[in-house]
Amino acid sequence: MIDIQKKSFYLFLAQIFLFTIRLSAQNTVVSGTVTDKRDKTPLPYVTVLLKGSKIVSKTDAEGKFTLSSVSPYTELQVNFVGYKMIIMPVVPGISQTINIELAEESQNLMEVKISAGKKTAYRNKDNPAVELIRKVIEHKPLNRLESDVAVQYQQYDWMQFSLSNLSDKFKNKKIFRKYQFLFDEQDSSRIGGKNILPVYMRERLSQNYYRKNPEKRKVIMLGDKHVNFDASLVDNNAIGNYFERMYADVDIYDNNIVFTNSQFLSPIADSAPAFYKFFITDTIKTHSPNLIELSFIPRNENALLFEGRIYITLDGHYAVQDAFLKVGKNVNMNFVRALEVKLNFEQDSAKKYHLNKSHLLMDFGLGNNNGRGFTGERTVIIKDYKSNVLQPDSVYKGESVVVLPDAAQRSDQFWSDNRLDSTAKDKLRIYSNIDSLGKMKSFKRVMDVMSFLFIGYKKYGPVELGPIYTFYTFNNLEGFRLKLGGRTTTDFSTRFYFDTYAAYGFKDEKWKYLLSGAYAFNNKSIYTFPQSFVRASFQRDVTEPGEEAKNVITEGNLANAIRRGENNKFLYNDFYRVEYMQEYSNHFSFNLAFRKWTQNPAGILCYFNYINNQLNQIDRLTSTELSLELRYAPNERFYQGKKYRERLIEKYPVFDLNYSKGIKGFIGGQYNYDNLAASIDKRFYLSQFGRSDIRIEGGYIFGKVPYPFLTIHRVNQSYSYEIYAYNLMNFQEFVSDHFISLNIDHNFNGLILNRIPLIKRLKLREYITFKGLYGGLRKENNPGADPSLVQFPVDASGVPITYILGRKPYMEGSVGVGNIFKVLRFDLMRRFNYLDNPNVSKWGLRAKIQFEF
Repeated sequence: MIDIQKKSFYLFLAQIFLFTIRLSAQNTVVSGTVTDKRDKTPLPYVTVLLKGSKIVSKTDAEGKFTLSSVSPYTELQVNFVGYKMIIMPVVPGISQTINIELAEESQNLMEVKISAGKKTAYRNKDNPAVELIRKVIEHKPLNRLESDVAVQYQQYDWMQFSLSNLSDKFKNKKIFRKYQFLFDEQDSSRIGGKNILPVYMRERLSQNYYRKNPEKRKVIMLGDKHVNFDASLVDNNAIGNYFERMYADVDIYDNNIVFTNSQFLSPIADSAPAFYKFFITDTIKTHSPNLIELSFIPRNENALLFEGRIYITLDGHYAVQDAFLKVGKNVNMNFVRALEVKLNFEQDSAKKYHLNKSHLLMDFGLGNNNGRGFTGERTVIIKDYKSNVLQPDSVYKGESVVVLPDAAQRSDQFWSDNRLDSTAKDKLRIYSNIDSLGKMKSFKRVMDVMSFLFIGYKKYGPVELGPIYTFYTFNNLEGFRLKLGGRTTTDFSTRFYFDTYAAYGFKDEKWKYLLSGAYAFNNKSIYTFPQSFVRASFQRDVTEPGEEAKNVITEGNLANAIRRGENNKFLYNDFYRVEYMQEYSNHFSFNLAFRKWTQNPAGILCYFNYINNQLNQIDRLTSTELSLELRYAPNERFYQGKKYRERLIEKYPVFDLNYSKGIKGFIGGQYNYDNLAASIDKRFYLSQFGRSDIRIEGGYIFGKVPYPFLTIHRVNQSYSYEIYAYNLMNFQEFVSDHFISLNIDHNFNGLILNRIPLIKRLKLREYITFKGLYGGLRKENNPGADPSLVQFPVDASGVPITYILGRKPYMEGSVGVGNIFKVLRFDLMRRFNYLDNPNVSKWGLRAKIQFEF
């Protein structure tokens, strides 16, 4: 009996064991990660299902998924909007890991919607997708950082710039034989192609604070590490500023997002329903809270708009959980072959979503997608995000951006501990690569040649000669003119700097030259921001009246030597100048200067007055003055050339105030006067209607002075268009002792031409400009009322060629078409009044080489 019971018990256990084995054998478990095939980043909210079943899952924020079934399904299907569907084999009855890479559709989202969309016309009315986006727009103020009393977080970001789409043939050229260590290989399907050559990388770590009342932002830069090139060839800081401008922070809650100098309308901008088409493409219930996948495309494929998708929370906040933005191939941008933005948000302790990670990728090139170009990418990681934690006022005092003294000298261990993005760790060898490259003699020789050809200077030990583009020019006074210049570098001294040139005119047979010496208080180049130096100089050279700006004779070049109209009025100038220049990190600066200016008329220009009704010719005029210039350019960024800066025009204004005091009897000065001048420059972004660059200037001269020391308004008589000069005014045509002017240059960015069939393929851009000048001359400075003053010049027939502005302002304007072959702009100009003055043109055509993205 006992044996029978034992046998029955063992038989029962065996049945249980066999049942368990059978049950286990039938259970299929599939897990894995879904990533983008090009950049290997995880894709959240991808639909994953066992084909033929109702067993469906969505990937999480890290792209991970898990599915299980007791039925023997053999295929896994993966779907995601904008990507090719993929089907993977599954082995039934076992647990397995399947990692999946999704490739983007070859068509853009616009084309997919047109081919698969409904036949009925799209409209906003009664459209649930539009109703949803309006809810998102309505709740924007509640979901922005600015809705909190206070916010603080730490931010790490890295940025890389590479030569891209390099063929194996290019890589293996003889010139690169010694530089193979610089190249990287990647998946050929990624943006940038198989072979890339990283040339720049920058990492930053900062502590950020925001306070709502009174509103104040504070950024403390804890660390700043970047590739350093030879400072004599490249402005390393300017490269960082330029790339940072191209790959700026992306805030989807802003109405507009600026890349380079182009302003894109956000898909959740207040006016987004008027410019985008929206579609609800999925509902995600595996996420808490539930999400709606909202896809969008631009109504006008040429406009500066995105296509892509955003994920909206269904918790009553209508916040953005994630976003994927890209630009279509027909967008009116130059040289940009691809632009992608991925944004990820996470909840804070108050259940409010904030940006957690952003990744921006841009690919540039002159030709097609397979040609060589440049690829840049930037990733931002935010951690330790805290809201409504108040900080003492001391945290917000001082500059908005503070760079710690040792930020650029952080150790490798510091970066290892604070590098929040694992992707960046794979790119670090670029630092050592560039260091090794800089030590190679062959590379130094190549850079030396490139510096001479493109920058214009050739280095010889502690000095460099140039610039090459001023070596040859010509004008009616000097005829054929040769010029050779040079200056010392930091190899000569980090305190003392010398600059010189000599020029000779073969027609007037006169030498012109500059002698300049400077002392730097901050022990670095006098051209490096922030400047702090004292300089003394003597300059003897030729200008045309109204040509000199800021009391300095600018370097001529061959392009400006070809002029319209009569170009026969000149000045021989002697400038003695001593100046003290001081800049501050907040971009406020002052320049305190002494100047003695002696000018001799030349060409047909002649200075004369009447004494006791007798004509008296004047050989020279001399002024001696002290001046103070104040300048404030908040958040200004620029590229520092060898001698001059190229300001990167952004939305921030630039204020300039200049006061000069003329002193009679001081070192030969002949006149007492006070000259006050001011200007404001500002760029206005108008979203889809383009952008306007506006300058307002004004000035007033107190005292009695001859007309050559009055304001002779800036004129351009070349055929090259100048934005801040009067292009249809003649040299020395108008003078004033008080004036105000308005200059507007508006770029519509293709607003009209992008809508015209066929023409829109050319990606042209429309411009409209207006220049207005209102001013006058008080009686005490009017030669017509006082014969003892230097009289206005006349031509060979005795007709006056210099005038006073009357009750009406001088006005000229133009309409233009730009982006011709991506580099040319033509303006048809119209002068509106003062048409009776001699030798004036009512109409004009001007051209300008203008590189814009």
